[in-house]
Amino acid sequence: MTLAILMIPIAHASAFVHPGALHTQADFDRMRSQVAQGAQPWVDGWNQLLRNNHASLSWTPHPQATVYRGKDGTHGENYGALYQDAAAAYALALRWKVGGDDAYADKAIGILDAWSESLTAIGGSSDKFLASGIYGYQFANAAEIMRSYPKWSAGNFQRFQKMMLEVFYPMNHDFLVRHNGAKIDHYWANWDLANLDAMLAIGILTDRRDIYSEAVDYFKHGKGNGAIDQLVWRLYPDGLGQTQESGRDQGHNMLNVALLGALCQMAWNQHEDLFGYENNRVLHGIEYIAKYNLGEDVPYTPYRNSDVTQEVISPAGRGDRRPVWELFYNHYAVLKGLNAPYTRKLAERMRPEGGGGNYGPDSGGYDQLGYGTLTYTLMPAASMKGPVR
Repeated sequence: MTLAILMIPIAHASAFVHPGALHTQADFDRMRSQVAQGAQPWVDGWNQLLRNNHASLSWTPHPQATVYRGKDGTHGENYGALYQDAAAAYALALRWKVGGDDAYADKAIGILDAWSESLTAIGGSSDKFLASGIYGYQFANAAEIMRSYPKWSAGNFQRFQKMMLEVFYPMNHDFLVRHNGAKIDHYWANWDLANLDAMLAIGILTDRRDIYSEAVDYFKHGKGNGAIDQLVWRLYPDGLGQTQESGRDQGHNMLNVALLGALCQMAWNQHEDLFGYENNRVLHGIEYIAKYNLGEDVPYTPYRNSDVTQEVISPAGRGDRRPVWELFYNHYAVLKGLNAPYTRKLAERMRPEGGGGNYGPDSGGYDQLGYGTLTYTLMPAASMKGPVR
């Protein structure tokens, strides 16, 4: 398969690409064509989607008026309903776009409509800001896929956009500005990244260039731990970059891979190259995480902020399995031809990537939308057999 010549995106295009969050129409055309031809590894990725019960027409949504994540001393937690339905809306949207059966589109918009008709607030402990971020970007991505479906009424689509702007975005903005009243370096990188993801996705979904630009500017120049210079804060001569949560545990370190991937991919589809920003600083960070979680040694500099001192890298959760590697492997190694040996190894180990529900029943298994083998693969399996660069 011959790839198209890489075109460097021109930043700040005046109009948004639609669909243009995690996937463009060209991406869906590729998926559909390759699955129809029975090509690998797309077919294996497609079959992973088909086997997931979130992609079933029997899925029943459970919308809530208020979602609670974290114990506030008064309300019980119910945020599982939100992450389960976000995973289902996305999986069903993929089944429609790739398989072409409108029944899956109807089911997907049924979930989105049920939530936009019901949800008015997100509460709980400080963990509510994780919900506003992670499930915000996931729901916005499902809706961005479905926006072209002729049977989704303009009124219901606008109601969904309104929910994203009035329930999710204000929390994203507030967290990145105030950090829940804490010191700027108190919250781990993934908190910032989750809310950046939601902000970027909401900006695209609602054609709000100001919201989109707010997220990009924070990623490049912000002071919190999710901004790129605090996230990948120590560069080494061997092409590795130590990440902010490396001394905490590897489950959260890999969550950063998931959230970084979503941020960079959405921006890329809007002609903004965050993958390549500051000489591929993101790549240095994910290669560091990949190498350590493959069982190899990496350099480590003691990390200190106003809350913690971490003298050694944390082995807790080492080897955590998350479907987050195909996106980076295909962008850096396949599309751009860059050296990403550890990312490649983890992509091969995780292939075919599944989605929500394939990696445990708790919220961590739903932190990423997944299905990367189907959605991000650019080259047939036979072309992936060469030596690791």
